[in-house]
Amino acid sequence: MNLNKSQPAELNCQNCNQDIVDNFCAKCGQKKYKRIDKKYVLDELQYTLVHTNKGFMYSVKSILRNPGKTAREFIYGNRVNHYKPIGLVFILAGISTFISFKIIGLDQMMKGAQMPGQNTQVMTEMMGFLQNYNSILMLIFIPILALLSKLSFGDWRNNYYEHTVMNAFGMAYYTIVTILFVYPIMYLFRNNPEISLKMSMYLMLTIPVMMVYFYKHFYHEKKLKTIIIRVLAKTALFAIVYIGVIIVCVIGMMIKYGPESFKTMAQPQ
Repeated sequence: MNLNKSQPAELNCQNCNQDIVDNFCAKCGQKKYKRIDKKYVLDELQYTLVHTNKGFMYSVKSILRNPGKTAREFIYGNRVNHYKPIGLVFILAGISTFISFKIIGLDQMMKGAQMPGQNTQVMTEMMGFLQNYNSILMLIFIPILALLSKLSFGDWRNNYYEHTVMNAFGMAYYTIVTILFVYPIMYLFRNNPEISLKMSMYLMLTIPVMMVYFYKHFYHEKKLKTIIIRVLAKTALFAIVYIGVIIVCVIGMMIKYGPESFKTMAQPQ
C-alpha cells in the first residue's frame, strides 16, 4: 500500500481501503487508524513487557470478587472485557512459580523443613521439574478437572468444553487467592519453614469450600445442599485420580532410581 506524505484518512481502512464506520473494518478487521501517541506506546509496553492488558486486570478483579459469576458470564457470552481464561491461568501460574521459588524460596524451604529425603537426587529433580514446568502442568491439569466436573455436574446442561473454561476460571481463582493470601504468610514464616509449610497445607483444606462458593454462584439457581453433594463427588473423583498419579510417579521413579531411593527418602537426614 502506498501512503503519501499527508496523514492517512481516518475513515479509510489502511489495509484494504474500505470505509470504516465503527472502530474496526467490517471487511478485514483492521482497527481504525489512530495516530501513535504516548498512550499507544504505554499500552504496547504494558502488553509486551508484562504480557498483560486491561483485560487481565479486569478478569483478576472479577474473579476475586465472584469467580463463579465471572465464569458464568464469560461462558454465556460476556467476554469482550475479559482475558482468555486458559491464557490467564498460564500467566498466573508463571507469576505463582516466580514468587514461590524466587522470592519465598520454596525449594530451600523444603530442605530446611527437615523433610524426609531432603537431600536426595529424587527430591532435587522433583523440585526442579515443578519449578520449570509448573505453568505447563497447570494447563495439562485443566482438562482433567473439566472431565471430573463434567462427570459430577454432567446433567446440568454444560458440555465438556464449557467445563474446561469453567475449571480454568476455578484454577485462576485458586492461584489468585494463593498469591494474595497464602504466599504472604509463607514469606513471613520463611525462616521457620516447618510452620510455613504446615500452614500452607492447612489452607489447602479450604479448597472444597472455595469450590462450593464457586459452583453456587455459577449454578445460582441450584440449592446449596445439591451443590455440596456435587462438589463432594468431584472431590472424591479427584482423590482417586490423585492417588493414581502418585502411584504412576512412584513406579516411574522406582524404575529410574531403583527401590533404594525410596529407602533413603523414608529416613530423615
